[in-house]
Amino acid sequence: MKIEATPLKDCFIIHDTVHGDARGYFIETFNQKDFKAASGLDISFVQDNQSKSSKGVLRGLHMQSGDAAQAKLVRVLEGAVLDVAVDLRKGSPSFGQHFAIELTADNHKQFFVPAGFAHGFVVLSETATFFYKVDKFYQPGNEVGIMYNDKDLNIDWKLDSSELLFSEKDKTLGSFAAYAASL
Repeated sequence: MKIEATPLKDCFIIHDTVHGDARGYFIETFNQKDFKAASGLDISFVQDNQSKSSKGVLRGLHMQSGDAAQAKLVRVLEGAVLDVAVDLRKGSPSFGQHFAIELTADNHKQFFVPAGFAHGFVVLSETATFFYKVDKFYQPGNEVGIMYNDKDLNIDWKLDSSELLFSEKDKTLGSFAAYAASL
């Protein structure tokens, strides 16, 4: 496992070592001891989640607030997504900044998104299976979000807006400015 820092504080790309031969491959996708040694963060995951979506599905930007804030370790098992994290931690040197990375089944990259970040992804391939670990259990009353097309964040989702598909809930998310004003 190789951990690469991103421009956002405490947000990392994880490059897994793929051990392959004619039979297939093996990957150790997470090792808490190695992660702590490389990142300085002590994370204990409590739940795994998986979703399958078709091209253009955009899920996000979501986060859990307060004591329910979740760290996530995300990866793609099938297909390709553009994965985006936005730092919403008041006082952080990267507050209000975002980072995007393409995660694919073939590149085997993982993305660690710390607690206090909004997170979302859009499916770039015909379908994608998205897998993620979280370090806190979901609490519906603590869910907040920011609109995918917020003018202050100016995220390039790599697809035309006419190709994007959303849940009804995601169509009503608030602005970054409103979130920042609430802190």
